[in-house]
Amino acid sequence: MAATDSSSTRLSLISRIRANDSQAWQDLVALYSPLVAFWCRKQTVGESEINDAVQEVFFSVSRSIDDYRPRESGGGFRAWLWTITRHKIIDAKRRDARFPPAQGGSTALHASQQLPEELDEDEDSERFEFTQLLHRGLAQVESEFEPKTWHAFWRCTVDGQPVAVVATELEISASTVRQHRSRVLRRLRQQLGDRVFEGGNGNSES
Repeated sequence: MAATDSSSTRLSLISRIRANDSQAWQDLVALYSPLVAFWCRKQTVGESEINDAVQEVFFSVSRSIDDYRPRESGGGFRAWLWTITRHKIIDAKRRDARFPPAQGGSTALHASQQLPEELDEDEDSERFEFTQLLHRGLAQVESEFEPKTWHAFWRCTVDGQPVAVVATELEISASTVRQHRSRVLRRLRQQLGDRVFEGGNGNSES
């Protein structure tokens, strides 16, 4: 299917999931399961338990997705997902405390209580995983845009080129470059769950 710059009317990933779109659910799992697994490993969940923990996280997401509301500040979908994952990690550590292969009862329980309530977005490994998430999201939406739109976005946002330089390269106005960049970024936020945009009426929850 040819790219059509459909971002102005495309429903967000969360809206599609709420409408029982199975492909949207597959996209969500593909986007975020590597991040959830990373969080589990970072908090020393055993490798044998990670797959189960990830499945439990997404089962909880499926049950509570209707209650999720993105916010401009205070965290988006990633922060909401961390809250769910945190509880599952604590559950896993409590199971380890009951059956301690390496770490004894009260020690394991104490470790579970030390999990941060909020993400440390300045931590190097967290930034790296977030970058990987962004690239997965971009790969999912790239086909929705005309090549020139995508190129303008990529050169400005990923390559870090000035708007004026990109405008000259593509033989378009600087304002058009900015519009292209904003359109892709808005669509990316929709795909990552940080913006719920209902196509056709211009309204959004954010």
